[in-house]
Amino acid sequence: MRRHRTARRGLAAATLAVALGLTLTACSGDSGNDPSPSPTSSVDAAEAAATAADKAALAEIDIEFGDGKPTVTLPSTPFSVTTAPVEVREPGTGAELTAGQAITINYVAVSGEDGSELHETYSTEPEAASLGASSVLSALIGEKVGVHFVVALPPQAEGSPTTVIAGEIVEAKDVPTRAEGEAVAPVAGLPTVTLADDGQPSLTPATGAAPTTLVVQPLIKGAGPAVTAGQTVTVHYSGWLWDGTPFDSSWDRGEPYPVENIGQASVIDGWNEGLVGQTVGSQVLLVIPPDKGYGATAQGDIPANSTLVFVVDILAAQ
Repeated sequence: MRRHRTARRGLAAATLAVALGLTLTACSGDSGNDPSPSPTSSVDAAEAAATAADKAALAEIDIEFGDGKPTVTLPSTPFSVTTAPVEVREPGTGAELTAGQAITINYVAVSGEDGSELHETYSTEPEAASLGASSVLSALIGEKVGVHFVVALPPQAEGSPTTVIAGEIVEAKDVPTRAEGEAVAPVAGLPTVTLADDGQPSLTPATGAAPTTLVVQPLIKGAGPAVTAGQTVTVHYSGWLWDGTPFDSSWDRGEPYPVENIGQASVIDGWNEGLVGQTVGSQVLLVIPPDKGYGATAQGDIPANSTLVFVVDILAAQ
């Protein structure tokens, strides 16, 4: 649950790897409310032409991969794209990459404006991302660990440049699809959670007054390590208002959600405070009062001053 649910992340150094794991607005390929999704429509034709042009432009970037940080030379500046093309430059030799895995990547990012370096991980440590089926790097599903790639990310804010990233996937781990562990007895006065066969939660709201302080109640106690501040945590979650009205669910989207830099992540305070210290594999009920949610500001379907209820499955932490 982001602090601003509809706002996309910027491409500051600390968020580049996570941006690779997200579906970016400019490359979503969504034709909006077009009632005619025919591949011959003008919208589809324009998108196909833009994608082809961007792939051709990406192929012109010269990249030298070696034992350390790759060297990226743009064909000209400013370099720009409108979609997010991905190209394999050198195949990997490790295990096959599959959708939904938690991955770590080494990369260097340069500005399309002038080719200057924005960030690199080779002198520090690889960064975590998610290989979701709708992520920017979904084109690498079916490749192998060790694959070297280049991707260009279109501007994510007015006036910002295209970002070119050259890197390699150094590790990939399978992520469970649901919380797994020891069931915890329900607590009186809190909403009741029921799980479908696939693990998706549904909620029966509580009848009393909403708590005024943050409630962090494990429903399933996982046997994994405790989540520590700064990790990227992969979760499945569903959210409701205190009265049981649903407003958001990663289950409905069919993909877990990676939360970067938990503890100081771009999510509401109730998540940052409530998930640190919980163990991987756990399912946690969070009841979040307004002061640790969105406060007096309405957010989409969430009215101002709402108490929020989340059921969060902690699937992985890196």
